Amino acid sequence: MQWITRSHVHVDRVACPWLIRRFVDSQAQFLFVPKSQVEAVAAQTGAIPFDAPGAKLDHRRERCTFDAIVEDYGLSDPALLRLAQIVRAADTDDLSADPLAAGLEALAVGYGLRFPDDQENLAAQFAVYDALYAWCRLEVAAGASQA
Repeated sequence: MQWITRSHVHVDRVACPWLIRRFVDSQAQFLFVPKSQVEAVAAQTGAIPFDAPGAKLDHRRERCTFDAIVEDYGLSDPALLRLAQIVRAADTDDLSADPLAAGLEALAVGYGLRFPDDQENLAAQFAVYDALYAWCRLEVAAGASQA
């Protein structure tokens, strides 16, 4: 299936493709277009829009698109929910809401500078999200064993 969002990826538009590919659609293909073209290209291609104005999968109040995907696809893995907290804090500019948010924001900026091509950026950053998810699994397991 094809998915579409705004070009010039940053926190949520990297985290969401990672989430989609790892937990929703392992064969997902991603299209990146200017914000003004998302709706039209989605209609032409049948791609599922996300993190774009008017998309069903977009920010919802204080929650980011990553949260919307977790909610709409019924994802309940505690480590994934922990990762959602980090992504939300970094993406919604509430860096004080999670101690890892500023680091994730800094990585997003750095990767954006190193890889201005959105597809290359995703390919490079997926390893960051794989590692962060592994850390979240460890943190959740440690918390469960202390309870």
